[in-house]
Amino acid sequence: MAMAVPGVNLSSSNLTMPVIGMGTVSSPPIAPEATKAAIIEAIKAGYRHFDTAFAYQTEQPLGEAIAEALHLGLIKTRDELFITSKLWSSFAEKDLVVPAIKMSLRNLQLDYIDLYLIHWPLRLSQDVRQMPVVREHIFPLDIKSVWEKMEECKNLGLTKEIGVSNFSCKKLEELLSNAKIPPAVNQVEMNPLWQQKKLREFCKARDIHVSAFSPLGSINTKWGDNRILGCDVLEEIAQAKGKTTAQISLRWLHEQGVSIITKSFNNERMRQNLDIFDCSLTEEESNKISQLPQRKGITFASILGPHDVVLELDAETLDEF
Repeated sequence: MAMAVPGVNLSSSNLTMPVIGMGTVSSPPIAPEATKAAIIEAIKAGYRHFDTAFAYQTEQPLGEAIAEALHLGLIKTRDELFITSKLWSSFAEKDLVVPAIKMSLRNLQLDYIDLYLIHWPLRLSQDVRQMPVVREHIFPLDIKSVWEKMEECKNLGLTKEIGVSNFSCKKLEELLSNAKIPPAVNQVEMNPLWQQKKLREFCKARDIHVSAFSPLGSINTKWGDNRILGCDVLEEIAQAKGKTTAQISLRWLHEQGVSIITKSFNNERMRQNLDIFDCSLTEEESNKISQLPQRKGITFASILGPHDVVLELDAETLDEF
């Protein structure tokens, strides 16, 4: 039986987003058919929010999975799903934004996306084919002109909401100073060992919903580690509650008022990641988690290389800690 996942209302509209979404990025990438099969199993389990991106190369298998789920009767209409995709940095210039979302819609076989995010607060050359990149292929993001085109995507009905990903308070300030439509969401790395307290306070004061990626430390990826699942404090709380360490991390995030993008293509863990709504943390347990030592897991420099513009973005994030 499919589990029911509660939703959060995005303050800038009447749009309701399921508080747990399934991520579709894999590192290293897996075959499109395997991605499609996992998404269909996720729909059976109760997932209704799916997070993709042009850069993940999973828009097409997600679109195929949606079509098959409709054919199988797992969902009655596309409107039952909430689909997030992202503007890749190679298209992050004003003349390319609208064509980029239209390309994503073709990949997804959809008429609209529910939430379209600027993937990174920088621009990359269209010559980029692998990471890390050379300095000559990295440019600052012209936030004003790109955001104007993101607003156009919403006004054209190509996406119901627009937002950003990996934006610091400083970058959000710059965006908000010119925006006619404020970002509905800022999707960022967040978990018990990178709690983003200052950024969350900043976003809450401006009605920007925070969505957490890497909620379990991106274990089994080239950029992740097992520090969440191997955390003694979380393990101790999990044992006391009869839950997994992963479920305690996800429950803590839920209690912070953020939505969660979690990813597992393992059917059992996929379902476990939804099973967090029948328990709650005590004040003592929450206090223990709030005191955990903090360390950011994913930096731009670790992906793109230690270039000046990249190190500046990482410094902004770390300065807000």
